[in-house]
Amino acid sequence: MKYVLFAILIGTGLLFYAAWVRHARRMYLDRFKFPDGLRRKLIEVRPELSSDQIDLLFDALREYFHVCRLAGKRFVSMPSQAVDEAWHAFILFTRSYDRFCRSAFGRFLHHTPAEAMSSPTKAQDGIKYAWRLACQREGIDPKSPRRLPLLFGIDAMLGIANGFRYQLQCNPGADASSYCASHIGCSSCGGGCSGDSGSDSGCGGGCGGD
Repeated sequence: MKYVLFAILIGTGLLFYAAWVRHARRMYLDRFKFPDGLRRKLIEVRPELSSDQIDLLFDALREYFHVCRLAGKRFVSMPSQAVDEAWHAFILFTRSYDRFCRSAFGRFLHHTPAEAMSSPTKAQDGIKYAWRLACQREGIDPKSPRRLPLLFGIDAMLGIANGFRYQLQCNPGADASSYCASHIGCSSCGGGCSGDSGSDSGCGGGCGGD
C-alpha cells in the first residue's frame, strides 16, 4: 500500500512540476525583451516600417514563439513573411537566441526552411496547426473566425509586398494570391497557405522538434 501511495505522490509531484514549467515558460516569453540590436536589424531589413509597426512585428514574433511553445515538438508552419524575417534576424544573435530558447522551450528551437520540408503535406499540416493554436491564443473560433489572429493578419496590416495574405471567408471575388483562413480550420479541406513567397507551400518554414 505504501508503494502505491509513494507512486501517487511522485506522479502528483511530476504533474505539478510540469504545470509550473509551462507557467514559467509562458511568463518568460511574455516578459522577454528582445535584443536592442534586433530592432536596428529589422529597420535595415524593413526601412519602410515605422517604430510602432516594428513594435507590432515584435508582438507577432513573440506570438509565434508562444505557438511553438504550445506545439511542443510538433511542427508548426510560419504564417507570416515579416515574422519569418524577424525570426531569422533574431537567430543571428546566436548567444542571446540560444539562452532565449533554453528558457522559453527547454531546447534549441530550429528553423526549418520551406524548401527543406520533406513534403508539401508537412507544410499544410503545419499551417493548420499554427492556425488552431493562434486562434486558441486569441479566443477565436478556428472554424468560424470573425477576425484573423495577429500572426495571420500582420503581413497585410504592415503592407508587406511579398507577404502572405489570408481572407476570412472564401469569396469568389477574393484576391487570387490570398488563402481562405476559414478553410485552414476545416479538417476536410485541402489546407495550406498562400502568398507571393515563391515557395510551393507559400509558408515561410516553421519550427519543430529535433
